Amino acid sequence: MRILVADDDEQLQRALRITLTARGYEVIAAHDGAEAIDLAANAHPDLILLDLGMPRVEGVDVIRAVRAWSKVPILVLSGRTDSAEKVDALDAGADDYVTKPFAMDELLARLRARARAVSGDEADAASMSIGELTVDLAAKTVRGPGDAGAAASVRLTPTEWRLLELFLKNPGKLLTRQMLLGEVWGPYHANDAGYLRLYVAQLRRKLEPVPSEPRHFLTEPGMGYRFEP
Repeated sequence: MRILVADDDEQLQRALRITLTARGYEVIAAHDGAEAIDLAANAHPDLILLDLGMPRVEGVDVIRAVRAWSKVPILVLSGRTDSAEKVDALDAGADDYVTKPFAMDELLARLRARARAVSGDEADAASMSIGELTVDLAAKTVRGPGDAGAAASVRLTPTEWRLLELFLKNPGKLLTRQMLLGEVWGPYHANDAGYLRLYVAQLRRKLEPVPSEPRHFLTEPGMGYRFEP
C-alpha cells in the first residue's frame, strides 16, 4: 500500500516514514500543498495523509483538487481543533480527521480501517455486517445469526434504509451532518439536524444490541456520525 504523507513538519514526516515503512507501507512525501497535488496525480498513492496548514496550497484546497479526479482515501492530520475547520475538510472530501498530537496506534488503526474498506470495495458490496446482524442492501433484509430469529423481522422505513446504506458504504469514516442530511433529505434540509438525530436514534433502537450504549452508530460531537461494523 502506497501512502502519500503531505506535511511540512520535517520531524513528523521522518517519524511517519520510519513507522509506516516498518509496517510494510510504501511512503512518498510532499512538503507543501502544490507538491501534494502533483504527487497525488502522478504517483498514484493508495491513501493520503494530509496536513491542513501547508505552504503554497492550503490542505482544504488540496482535498478539493484531488477530489476533482480521484476517490483515493484522504486522512487529515492537523493541529486545528476547531470543529468548523474539521467539518470544512470533511465536506471538501476528506475521509477522516485526526487531531495532532495523536497516538501512533490510533493513526495505524485508522489506516487499517481505510485499507479494509478499499480492499473490500465496500461501495459495491450488497451484503454487510453489523455485529451479528447481516444486512442485504439489495434485498432490503436484516438477518440475525440464526436461521430466522427476532433479527430477521426487523423492518426499516425507506428513509432508514437510505441512511443505513450510507453508513454501510462508509465503514469507519466520519460522515458530517451536512453530508448525511444532503444525501438523504436533499440540499434544502442541510440544517435540519433534528431529522438526522431522530433517524439515527431509530437505527440504534432497531439494530444496536443496547441502543442507549451504541457500539456501531457512533456520534462524533460537533461533527457527525461514524459507523463501526
